[in-house]
Parts: sequence; structure tokens; C-alpha cells
Amino acid sequence: MSEVQHSIKIAARKSGLTPHVVRVWERRYNAVSPSRTDTNRRRYSDTEIERLTLLRTATQAGHSIGTIAKLPVAKLRELASEAMPPIKPVVKRSVAAATQAIESALGAIEKLNSTELDEILGQAAVAFGQHGLLERVIAPLAQKVGELWRDGTITAAHEHFASAVIRNYLLHTSKPYAANGAAPVLVVGTPAGQLHELGAVMVAAAANDLGWRVIYLGTSLPAVEIAGAAIQNRARAVAMSIVFPDDDPNLAQELQSLRKHLPAEIKIITGGRAAESYAATLEGLNAIRTRELCELYRILEQIRVPEAKPAG
Repeated sequence: MSEVQHSIKIAARKSGLTPHVVRVWERRYNAVSPSRTDTNRRRYSDTEIERLTLLRTATQAGHSIGTIAKLPVAKLRELASEAMPPIKPVVKRSVAAATQAIESALGAIEKLNSTELDEILGQAAVAFGQHGLLERVIAPLAQKVGELWRDGTITAAHEHFASAVIRNYLLHTSKPYAANGAAPVLVVGTPAGQLHELGAVMVAAAANDLGWRVIYLGTSLPAVEIAGAAIQNRARAVAMSIVFPDDDPNLAQELQSLRKHLPAEIKIITGGRAAESYAATLEGLNAIRTRELCELYRILEQIRVPEAKPAG
């Protein structure tokens, strides 16, 4: 199986470099050799992204890019490992900061204080960036809120309050990178009967972060309406969040109806706490299942470019 290929934007984000630096290191020093699409766009493998990451770490430790650009990966790992000890305390502080942000957010939720919760999210965004905010604060926070609601520690009102504040924050601060017709389209929502929308909002924000044009539909829509929106907007994929309940007798039929009304080339992506309860149905529909945001990022990048049609 061939490696997943990534755009220069994703390669830059994953390696901690800017697209400009990636291009310079490629042209001037032959540090990496990305493949090219039919339209001459660079595509980077995971191996090349690792190489760029190691080069960044080594150059930050004082090594000249001109002298290390063509070193084998094994040697680059040695150089990068030498630079790791000073970074470890920063990593520990970063983890502690994320944990503190989650605890503070839970306190604001218990008090139903929307202003405080909004301020905490804003501070976390400054500290970790949009990508880090989603993965390191909001995703674990949403999971914790769900657990507290299910065991009766907080009420349904607290859960709905948290979802509303986080939803509003993400929808207002998540800016699409591309508003033109070239951006791939992702339709996001929840199927009929699924009323919890925080997972769908996180998917929408994550896709925006990757440069997709997101059509956000909200919660509990019939399959035919979701399919209609996807077809009208020529979507590359439809993402459905399935959180609660995990024993809906009508959901399997809704999902089957969605697949029936969608063109075969439009992918169905599913995730959420309750998605595994419908695993048999989803497998039968060839739906793509995700468990974590980092996995969603990989899948979105993988399906960003349409599959090439076999030569006739």
C-alpha cells in the first residue's frame, strides 16, 4: 500500500515549517523530493514530512541546513534527539496547561458562566492554536462533559449549555481558508434522531482548518435532505456525528437511506461515541469510521484529491 500523500500546506503544518521554507529547502538544498499531481502540485509522503520535521529540529539546535539537508534519516534522528532534552520541560508545561484549561472550562460549565467559558476557550486558542485547541482542549473536554452527564454529576442543562457555548465559539472563530470553487466540499451534520451537535461542530472546525469548504447542516436531519445538500454542493464527502443514543432502532435505516441517495463517489465519514454501536451497518455501507480528531485529519487529507479513474 502506497503512503498517504499530503499537500504542502499540511506538510508545513505537520513539520512546524512554513510552506515558503519547505519550498526553499527543496529547491536550494534538495532536502526532500515530493511527487507532483497532474496539475503540478507538490505531494509529500509521511516519510518526507518526518524528514522535514527532523531537519527543523536539527536546525533549531544550531546545525546549518546546507550541511545536513542530504543526511540520511537515521543520522537526522540522532541530531534531533540531541536537541530534545531542552524541549521536554516545555512539553510538560504544555500538557499541564491543556489540563488546566479543561479543568477551568469544567468549572465555568458547572456555574453556567458563558462569558468565563468563552474567555477560557480564547486563551487556549492563543496558547495552542486552532488545531491544538480542538485536539488538546475541546475534544477531551467534550468527552469529559459527556461522561459527567451520563453518570449524573451534571445535568442535561449543563451539557446543552457547554455544547451551545463551544459551538458558537467554533463557528464564529473558525475561518475557511478558501472560499473559491476549488476547495473540496464537506457536508457536516447529524442524522435524524441524533441531537448532540458538538461532535459535528468539531468536525466542521477541523475541516475548515484543513482548507475544506464546509456546509454545516446542524442536527437531526432526514437522510434525503442531507443527500440533497451534498449533491447540490458537489460535496466530496458527508461527515455524520453519532453520539447519543446508541440504541436508536431507526438510525440504521437512516444511514442506509443516506447511502442510497448519495452518488457512489461521495464518501460517508462517521464518528462519535455511539458510532461503534452501529458498526455492522456502517461497515455494510462502506462508511469511513473515525475515533479521534487526528484520525479525521488524516482521512480528510487522504480523500481531498479525487481518486484517479482507471485508463480505458
